[in-house]
Formats: sequence, C-alpha cells, structure tokens
Amino acid sequence: MSTFQAPKGTYDLTPPRSATFLAVREAISAPLRDSGYGYIETPGFENVELFARGVGESTDIVTKEMYTLTTKGGDQLALRPEGTASVLRAALEANLHKAGNLPVKLWYSGSYYRYERPQAGRYRHFSQVGAEAIGTEDPALDAELIILADQAYRSLGLRRFRILLNSLGDKECRPVYREALQTFLRDLDLDEETRRRIEINPLRVLDDKRADVQKQLADAPKLRDYLCDACKAYHEEVRALLTAAGVAFEDDEKLVRGLDYYTRTTFEFVHDGLGSQSAVGGGGRYDGLSEMIGGPELPSVGWALGVDRTVLALEAESVELDLPATTSVYAVPLGEEARRVLFGVVTELRRAGIAADFAFGGRGLKGAMKSANRSGARYTLVAGERDLAEGVVQLKDMESGEQSAVPLAEAAAELAKRLG
Repeated sequence: MSTFQAPKGTYDLTPPRSATFLAVREAISAPLRDSGYGYIETPGFENVELFARGVGESTDIVTKEMYTLTTKGGDQLALRPEGTASVLRAALEANLHKAGNLPVKLWYSGSYYRYERPQAGRYRHFSQVGAEAIGTEDPALDAELIILADQAYRSLGLRRFRILLNSLGDKECRPVYREALQTFLRDLDLDEETRRRIEINPLRVLDDKRADVQKQLADAPKLRDYLCDACKAYHEEVRALLTAAGVAFEDDEKLVRGLDYYTRTTFEFVHDGLGSQSAVGGGGRYDGLSEMIGGPELPSVGWALGVDRTVLALEAESVELDLPATTSVYAVPLGEEARRVLFGVVTELRRAGIAADFAFGGRGLKGAMKSANRSGARYTLVAGERDLAEGVVQLKDMESGEQSAVPLAEAAAELAKRLG
C-alpha cells in the first residue's frame, strides 16, 4: 500500500477504464475536427483576473471554488476552473481573429479544477472537451455547435440525454429585465449573500438550487417577456435550425447557467440517470466576453462537455463501447536465442501497425501463456530452440485454441493477413 493517495475529490485514470475516457474524448472531438475546428491547448493556470472578469466576480466559481496561488514574484494565479476564458485569451494573444477567416473555430481537451464538495459526478479535478467559435454572430453557428454535441453523444450510443434551450437576451433587452428581476427579488426572504448577488448579477439567483429559494421564485418575471425583437428572432432561428436538423430540444425559461458571460443562446445537456449532478455539458453565446478581458468586439459561442460525467452516463445506460484491443499478438520466447528473434518479430509487427507485446522477464511457458491470455491478444507466437532450428514459429489462435507452425520469415505477413 502506498503512503500517498490521490487528493480528496480527485481520481486516477488507470487501465482498463482509462480506455473508455480516451474513447469518449475521441468521440466528442471527432465531429469538431470534421467541421473546421482546430486544436488549441492552454496552460493549466492563468492570471486570477482573467476569470474574475470573464467568469464573473459574483459567481460561486470565482468567490468559492477557484484554487489560487501566489508565485514567488507576487503574481496571483488560479488553476483554470473552466476553458472558455483561457481559450479566448489565447486566441486574442495569438491574433487569430486577425487572420481574416472568421469565425475562429477551436476545440480543446484538458483538466479543470474547482474546490467543491465531492460527490458522485462532481470532482475537484475533472476533464472536459470544449469547442469555441469566435468572432461571428450567426444563429447557424449556435445551432451547429449544439448539433455537433448531439452527434457526438449519439455516436457513443447515448440516448437518454436531453437538450435544454433558452435565450438570455443581449445588452439591449437584458438590462430592462435585470431591473424588473431585482425589484422582485428584493422583496423575498433571502440570506445576505443572496441579497448581495441580487445587486451584482440577479440572474444568478434564478440558478439557486435550494428548494426554499426556488419556491419563492415561482412568480419571478420571465426573461422571455422582456426579449427585444432582435433576440426573439435570433432565438427562433436557432430553434428552427435545430428542428430542421432533427435535433430534439426542450425550451427551459429558467435555464441560466453559472457563468456571467453568457448572452442570447444558452443550452445544457442533461442526463436523467445521474441524479442531482445531471448536467453532462452545456454552453452558449458570449458576445461580450472579449471586451470584458480587454479584447475587441468578438461575438462568440461555445460549449464544454464533461468527460467524467459522459462516462457515468454511459454506465447509467449500460452502454459498452467497442474499444480496440490493446494487444493483438503476444510473443512467448523459450530461450535466449528465441528472445532475440521474437523481439525482432514484435518490433516488425509494431512498425506494421499491429498491436504486439512480449513476455518480458524470462518467464517459463506456463507463466508466459497466462500473461498472453490476460493481455487479450488474439494470437500468440511461441518459439523455442527446435522451432528456430526448423525456421518456424508456433502461431496459436487464442479463441479457437488451434496452433500451427508458420515459417519465421512469413510470421509478420501471416499475422497481418489474419488480423485484416
């Protein structure tokens, strides 16, 4: 037993389960790569102010959940709690928006960190795949991203997820709604922290999960009643494009999401098999974020999907992914000369793109064959002094149990043919 353990609220990815996480990341990113999105990678930590400005100083993420540190030089840094602000900062720093081809389409994959009370589906270290389309205001772009996420989930075999959709308005109509909502909220029986939030960002109060708060919000003014004509038309176009693409969604007028930068389109992917932590991903439009962090006006939209929660959703639906075999051929040498010869064959197989492994450590036949069986290999190559003297190796089919001698010089070609 090791002296050390993974920190509370975190997890290690180890085989064989780690293969599922890799497959989920691949499935989520595949539709993006086929739709013009290029890969971007940002540091695991950023200036604290980036998140304070972008995510919002009134959000729980900034006030309670960020891991912060002070460097020896006095810089205030934070482990990234989400991906959008970092990706937009990197795009601005690299002047990607000046290349003349808008929107700038980017996708990313990485780990994120929030200090939360750990429970099933909620960790202090978690993994996401995200996508951002920067620099263009177009309802077709919002619809595209939702469709690509839906495509990714369906390619994995998920069926019991729902898409919730709402519009948060823009800088023209949201201030009017904000004032009406503040007037309503000030008359409620709320704690001091929530009252402070009313003055900073009242929409965040609507996102409060406490039952006593939600009960008081039953008669709160509805944002849909305050949307300007432009926002109404924009939202209807997003809805029409999704409907035409055959992507089902549910209108959810209470959907706010927990970040300050969202405008207009906002959406969430939820799975009913995950209990209280039902959101597996979400996103929306953030037309003002670039200006918040010191950049030019760049209307943008994006999402992030949780890899951890997607894996939990697969398990909830009992979906087993068709994962490639980690080992197709396992070589078992008997004697020093056979070790050198079969090691060469294994190297040749790997260069040909065949997953091959080797019985390291000089084990006997019985122990090596147990390892071959545990590896999941379809074929085993066995050779001893007599086989080498005859210029052959023994090829065993681990499914049928059939074994035959094949010429040593033809072993790699024969395996390639059998494995297709």
